[in-house]
Formats: sequence, structure tokens, C-alpha cells
Amino acid sequence: MHYISEFVNRVINADCQAVLPQLPEGSVDFILTDPPYLVGYHDREGRSIAGDMLAPWLNPSFAEAFRVLKPGGFCVSFYGWNKVDLFFAAWKAAGFSPAGHLVWVKSYSSSGGLLAYQHEQAYLLAKGGRVGPCPRYQLPDVLDWQYTGNRLHPTQKPVRSLKPVIEAFTTPGDIVLDPFCGSGSTLLAAKILGRRYIGIEIDAQHAKSAQARL
Repeated sequence: MHYISEFVNRVINADCQAVLPQLPEGSVDFILTDPPYLVGYHDREGRSIAGDMLAPWLNPSFAEAFRVLKPGGFCVSFYGWNKVDLFFAAWKAAGFSPAGHLVWVKSYSSSGGLLAYQHEQAYLLAKGGRVGPCPRYQLPDVLDWQYTGNRLHPTQKPVRSLKPVIEAFTTPGDIVLDPFCGSGSTLLAAKILGRRYIGIEIDAQHAKSAQARL
């Protein structure tokens, strides 16, 4: 049997499908994560993201995320807009209920096609068929985005843009889980706000970057 204290305030370099089953049921207060979008992403430098081509990890990972989240807890998950059907199917199969939608507005275009893409998005998911306790304050569903330069990760999220989400849905001392933690932006935001954190990252270099930041 593992205790949650064994995992707290750590960045674990492993597949979350191997680590999450070791966490006790209902042991984390909040999940904020940016999983691969299943789009085969490559940035301008040719960097790619592990697990970004196929989706066998999607359902089992979110099923375990649901299990380890406390009853009435929330998960905020970024997603790829053109794969939203796969993400929604995985979230609902796990037991999550959509409770809201967040959009971060960019001052620049990250890519272009038929449209210039100038936002990031995430769903607010509630554990079970009912919405849990109200957040500490009513978070706007449209927020500002700060460009990171993606120095540490191809899709590096800005700490400043994640902090309001963590602050709204957690209290000091709560445990924030990110099973796809990349370079650790969620974890650093949690630490700055006095929350505990658990980060899991399959890529050794990104895990090392996260550990260094923390």
C-alpha cells in the first residue's frame, strides 16, 4: 500500500498510467493538466510531444485521474479542439461531468490555417454527476495568456495564467496533481500559492526541467 505522502512535492519521471494506480483513491484535491492533443504536433524547432499521435493512454489515464480525485473535486484539462470528441468520450467514460469551459486569449497567433489561432482552452470537469463545492471566488471563463517562449517545452504553459485557476479551486495546503506535467508550470504555480503538488512526466528531459524549476 502506498501513502499519498510518498508522492507529494515530487516530479516523477514515468508514464502516468504506471504511477496513478499507486495513488490512494480520493487523495488529491484538484487536477490541472495539459495532456497531448493527439495532433502529431511539431514546433518550429521540430520538437514533438510523447503520446501525441495515438490515444490508447487517454481513457485509462483519465479513469485513474477520476479515481484519485476527491469526491466533489474538479479537474481542469486542456485539450485539442479538433479531437474534442475523443477527450469528451474519455472524460465521460471516467465519470467526469462538464461543469464549465475556460478560454485564455492570446495577443498573438500561435498557428494559422483557415483561422488564426489566438486562444487556448480547457474544460472544467466535476467528479461524478453533480458539481462539487463552489470555488473560492467566481473565476472569469475568459482569461489572459502570457507568452512563455516555449523555452523548456514545445507547449509550455505560463505560470501566471495558471495561478488564478489553482487559486480559485484550492486552498493552501491542498494537493494539486498534474499527470502530464511537462516542464512543471502547474506545479510551480501550485508551489507559489502554498499548495502541495504531484507531477508526473514521461519525458526524462522535461521531468528534469520541471525538477530544476521547483
